[in-house]
This record gives sequence, structure tokens and C-alpha cells, in this order.
Amino acid sequence: MLGGIGMSELIIILVIVLVIFGAGKLPEVGSALGKGIKNFKSSVTEKPEDKPANADIEDKTKKDA
Repeated sequence: MLGGIGMSELIIILVIVLVIFGAGKLPEVGSALGKGIKNFKSSVTEKPEDKPANADIEDKTKKDA
């Protein structure tokens, strides 16, 4: 299946996650994980000309001046 993880191992992992976070927190954890993955993908696929590498530094120096 997923890199050598079988169905029984997946079930054990899901049970452990359910015990640790509880049923009420699972949607929040999933949402946060999804947002993190989305932000990561967008930052990886962002073109260099979209945002200069030194834009943050330039903004800070303009604010200080």
C-alpha cells in the first residue's frame, strides 16, 4: 500500500491518533494539516518573479527609514 504500510498498520495508527487527539479535535487537526500542505505547495510552486527574495528586507528598511 503506502510505502510498505499495510491495512492493519494504518488502522493501528488511526486508533492511536484518535486516542491522542480525541474525536472532537480530529477535524481541527485535519484542517490545520490541510492548510499547512496547501501553503507549502503554493510556496514551492511560486515563481521567483512573483515575489523577490529580498522583499521582506526591503519592506523592513522602508519602515525603519
